[in-house]
Amino acid sequence: MQTIPDLKNNISFEDFKTEVLNDYSLAVKSRECSLLGRREVLTGKAKFGIFGDGKEVPQLALAKAFLKGDWRSGYYRDQTFMMAIGELSVEQFFAGLYANTNLELEPMSAGRQMGGHFTTHSLDDNGNWKDLTKQYNSSADISPTAGQMPRLLGLAQASKIFKQVEGIDTTNLSNNGNEIAWGTIGNASTSEGLFFETINAAGVLQVPMVISIWDDDYGISVHAKHQTTKENISEILKGFQRDNELKGYEILRVKGWDYANLIETYQEASSIAREEHVPVLIHVTELTQPQGHSTSGSHERYKSPERLEWENKHDCNLKMRKWIIESGIATNETLTEIERNLKKEVREAKKNAWTTFLKPIQKEQQELISILSSLIASSANGVFIKPLQEKLLAIDEPTRRDILSYARKALRYTLGDTSETKQELANWINNIFDKVQPKFSSHLYSETEKSSVLVDEVKPSYDNDAIQVDGRIIIRDNFDAIFKNYPEALVFGEDSGNIGDVNQGLEGLQEKYGELRVADAGIREATIIGQGIGMALRGLRPIAEIQYLDYILYALQVISDDLATLQYRTKGKQKAPLIIRTRGHRLEGIWHSGSQMGGILNLIRGVQILVPRNMTKAAGFYNTLLQSDNPALVVECLNGYRLKERMPNNLSDIKTPIGVVETLKTGSDITLVSYGSTLRIVEQTAKEFLSVGIDVEVIDVQSLLPFDINHDIVKSIAKTNRVMVIDEDVPGGASAYILNEILNTQKAFQYLDSEPKTLTAKAHRPAYGNDGDYFSKPSAEDIFEAVYDVMHEANPEDYPKLR
Repeated sequence: MQTIPDLKNNISFEDFKTEVLNDYSLAVKSRECSLLGRREVLTGKAKFGIFGDGKEVPQLALAKAFLKGDWRSGYYRDQTFMMAIGELSVEQFFAGLYANTNLELEPMSAGRQMGGHFTTHSLDDNGNWKDLTKQYNSSADISPTAGQMPRLLGLAQASKIFKQVEGIDTTNLSNNGNEIAWGTIGNASTSEGLFFETINAAGVLQVPMVISIWDDDYGISVHAKHQTTKENISEILKGFQRDNELKGYEILRVKGWDYANLIETYQEASSIAREEHVPVLIHVTELTQPQGHSTSGSHERYKSPERLEWENKHDCNLKMRKWIIESGIATNETLTEIERNLKKEVREAKKNAWTTFLKPIQKEQQELISILSSLIASSANGVFIKPLQEKLLAIDEPTRRDILSYARKALRYTLGDTSETKQELANWINNIFDKVQPKFSSHLYSETEKSSVLVDEVKPSYDNDAIQVDGRIIIRDNFDAIFKNYPEALVFGEDSGNIGDVNQGLEGLQEKYGELRVADAGIREATIIGQGIGMALRGLRPIAEIQYLDYILYALQVISDDLATLQYRTKGKQKAPLIIRTRGHRLEGIWHSGSQMGGILNLIRGVQILVPRNMTKAAGFYNTLLQSDNPALVVECLNGYRLKERMPNNLSDIKTPIGVVETLKTGSDITLVSYGSTLRIVEQTAKEFLSVGIDVEVIDVQSLLPFDINHDIVKSIAKTNRVMVIDEDVPGGASAYILNEILNTQKAFQYLDSEPKTLTAKAHRPAYGNDGDYFSKPSAEDIFEAVYDVMHEANPEDYPKLR
């Protein structure tokens, strides 16, 4: 028989029995949710299911060690934990399974994520921080395996910053950094690089992080022998174990069905991490997965009869039940009665969740049936509309897709019909879209008063005798003001600290503000971004520096799947206003070419992409972002750090507007649109056009996401009737995105007298050296000839063929 730890000081045996039975009841309730959840998928009421069965008992132990103010970064099997901390009811569990779009009924994501993905609300309805120290906190889950790990690092690092950096207003955010970040991951996902990168980084940083590895020997159908060296993740991580001389991890191991020792282990881990700020790894072994990986298949296909028999005997709920009886805590009859009542409770909650989900949809179904009845009676094509209505009537449990599909098909039969009934149907369809579309499409970006597009522009001003300085001085001095004015701001990245970044934009700032606020990081882009996400989730204002734009590729999955979707997948209930700082444009060579912009643009919707042409503009973007709550990527011009700029006398007050273009030169013949370093070449070439009688208008995009929210480019095209987008990205990359915005969003095609053109780099990465750049990316001569060709085509007499 297992030993029973002292769960609480001076607890009576009766109280102890009550606590154990409450825990067992939670485990049974959660298991019944998993079992019924699978059936709901197989009957078609839910689309897909992935559940936490087999992991109930260790999650109970985790919940006991998890305190208010703590944070979770987990994966899609932690339903028992969420129930144990009171953040997930049975009805909410099923509402998530049915994808209920009502945030009050499905607070995890309002139906935007599949069930099993959990979160808590950090923000009130106005986007302000709730008191995170007085609630249990869970960062919003994502499905990509090990994708929760980088963010976990940042959640833990925030505690270190709150504890050790003076001057931060921690109201509602932290209790002196005493919070732990708790992570969970399946054993197979520890094969991912993000897991190892995070484990290494947390060991270096020494942060209060506890990671639980739920080990059931499989990754879907693939056994651990194909996943992990020695088939044992804690065994191969033994080198991370701390000792008296070297810092590292505390590594603990415990069997997943051992209720008493699980509680003891998690209390020990909590004490170490919370009091010593040391990362802890808990390897929870001998777990099972009773229904297999998910509803997409059966584990009987890949597990041997011997393994299945072992799993039946070692099911954590069954083992806990046996221990309760052997310990004299309860009899078999008592437990049977508890189980019977809980199964009934879960069934009733499931039924209520389905009825609540279906009711508003059935109301819309009846509305449409009524409209179709009137249309059948009045329309010449009523005989064709009647079968659609009958099919709609036959659906007992409709989806909105069913309803709108029949409505829109019926509308086709009213072509040429001008009756009020036809208009009623059209209006009804439009109203449904107006009402329902936001349920699926809102909150990609901030919709609060803190949105960055609402920050007013403040232009730079200059003294008459303003000095000319290197661009790096402007960016450095602006960062100096930022760290002075925002105690919660910090920057970190490769070479960001000691040498002040590779281009000296942070020169001397580590010495001034300390190694925690201006910090060096290892070569590990994914977890640099993860640090930023986690700290931003907790109210800090991190600036994560990626040395070059090309290196963003190492972190693209984290930015795309986690940061970019955060506000969307929580419907505005969490935010991580991380600023990602990098440099690019006109770089030389295959690996520093900065030619990934098109891919980045299309993969990180939800993150703003800002492309300042000089360091004064960049400084203004940082100042704007720090007054707002959108995450953003700022791409500084690498060849701009040594170019001279006038020093503004209001540097720290400058605000570059986001989503607003700037016209740098007016003209009447053609609109040239560009950004970044290529824009400088466009500006230089613009003067040369005057010698051949071409008057170009030059527009700096400044902000790719969002793009020209005032539609100033189309106003320019309405005047010039021609447009060319000039970009250093590959063909079909950022230029195609820009042209799509101009033609399809701004409807500029109606003003064009000539074919819209793009001038881009070649399809390959740029070759090395000056000649490599010249033959790979648009040159001044390329721009001149491309624009001239447009004018030649429009007016060959005034502009004879050049070559």
